[in-house]
Amino acid sequence: MSTKIQYSNTWLPTTAKEVEARGWKELDVILFSGDAYVDHPSFGIPVIGRVLEKMGLKVAIVAQPNWQDDLRDFKKLGRPRLFFGVSSGSMDSMVNHYTANRRLRSDDAYTPGGRAGFRPDYAAYVYAKNLKKLFPDVPVILGGIEASLRRFTHYDYWSDSLKPSILAETGADMLVYGMGEKTIQKITQGLIDGKKITELTGIPQTSFLTTKDFIPASGSITIASHEECTKSKKVFGTMFRTVEEDSNSMEQRQIIQPFADRQIVVNPPESLSTEQELDEIYDLPFTRLPHPRYRDKVIPAYEMIRHSVNIHRGCFGGCSFCTISAHQGKFISSRSEKSVLKELEQVAAMPDFTGQVSDLGGPSANMYRMQGVNLEICKKCKRYSCIHPSVCKNLNTDHTPLNLLYDKAAKVPGIKKITIGSGVRYDLFLDNPQKQYEASHRKYFEKLFLNHVSGRLKVAPEHTSDEVLKLMRKPSFDLFVKLKSWFDSLNRKHRKNQQLIPYMISNHPGCRIQDMADLAVKTNNLGYRLEQVQGFTPTPMTLSSVMFYTGIDPYTQKTVHISRSKDEMQHQ
Repeated sequence: MSTKIQYSNTWLPTTAKEVEARGWKELDVILFSGDAYVDHPSFGIPVIGRVLEKMGLKVAIVAQPNWQDDLRDFKKLGRPRLFFGVSSGSMDSMVNHYTANRRLRSDDAYTPGGRAGFRPDYAAYVYAKNLKKLFPDVPVILGGIEASLRRFTHYDYWSDSLKPSILAETGADMLVYGMGEKTIQKITQGLIDGKKITELTGIPQTSFLTTKDFIPASGSITIASHEECTKSKKVFGTMFRTVEEDSNSMEQRQIIQPFADRQIVVNPPESLSTEQELDEIYDLPFTRLPHPRYRDKVIPAYEMIRHSVNIHRGCFGGCSFCTISAHQGKFISSRSEKSVLKELEQVAAMPDFTGQVSDLGGPSANMYRMQGVNLEICKKCKRYSCIHPSVCKNLNTDHTPLNLLYDKAAKVPGIKKITIGSGVRYDLFLDNPQKQYEASHRKYFEKLFLNHVSGRLKVAPEHTSDEVLKLMRKPSFDLFVKLKSWFDSLNRKHRKNQQLIPYMISNHPGCRIQDMADLAVKTNNLGYRLEQVQGFTPTPMTLSSVMFYTGIDPYTQKTVHISRSKDEMQHQ
């Protein structure tokens, strides 16, 4: 990276010297992140920083502050006029730190050089507590995935206990869950207008801790208290089910959870971002580069996405173990073709671009522009998934918009090849009752095979046992066998030798050693010697983690086998 770049006016400032170079005497907002500062739309804190910058605010970022000394990193930029924003980074810090066997990882993909040890366990907790200790009268607002997944009582795998909302343990003033660009602007405007943070109780997609005499919104619901959840696993499971069903609704309610002598209030989410709103976010002046302070150190997570482009948000797959719907939501928000092509032109103009785009996707590869045909039906629906146990007849699964986008993207000057790195939901086109979209499905898969695979296409059947797959909310393994048949026929037709690589999960609730043995046999019969088998990690606010903790499926109340011993987990 060139050291000639005048980064004091290109990147958001990160030090007192950079703030001074801009001629600023005071900052409006200071954002703390557990990740290195990469000024790219795939990293949450830089996005929020750019959104606030567009509002005309003076914003700085403190990346990976040292929490083990005299807290000078927390003090170095002083007191902001409006608030501190806190995020652990792009991952839950505990998933970032530990393997499924609770072994400490030796690397961190979001740190220069991939080095571990630059963020604490429970990073959002630590940062928020430090800031409230140093600046008790300055509002602290939590955001990012760690905050999103810990906004209610949740099972924490690493302490093997139920923990209350992150708000109850940090002293933070407010929490923004999900993709928070619109929400943070409303909070900021309220503070600019002179309101106290405690007065901003009606902003969508926020959560806060308040007193028992708080007057709830009309139509709000009260779920089991944290104390009731800790006393009964069944009550905790029922609480989770209530929250999940509401979060999968198009019209959600305010949810209140009592905690000790107070209560957690979680407001319903913001309206889904429109195409124009999403385009405006990606049109912000990102450098798309790590801050020059890192010099030539490689940041692995950035290397993975530096030449990729995101085309949509949200996922209606509803997998039991996945956190996407709890953070980004079930409903799809897509960018315009014009916006995507403009970003591809920016990628193609990067000095290190060799002609290959590493991904053109999102939480999934092939949900671009998909939604219900009749949205009035969607408003009445609380299904956790639009495609499981079967594809909804009201879901528009036409792949034509995606096919057209692929064609136009391939014509951007400088682009030689676009590979699809996001996960392909093959059940969308293999297990679909909608015959009117069948031609677009076959065209999509053949186009994917011919133009967007570099020798290997990775997909995620996850298991071979139908019973385990039902608990995972994934389609039958028979569907993967059908996909492989399609894939092999295309190899023969086009005289290629490309590979279809399956990802699998062990130790998921309901999975026994014999299920893994059966998996080994079935995949071996298909010619596989598996490379990708991931140990299940219970992450907060997922159905799988609830089943792991309780041993019960909260939807059926049936007992579920759980692998808890290290021996059994290793055998699997």
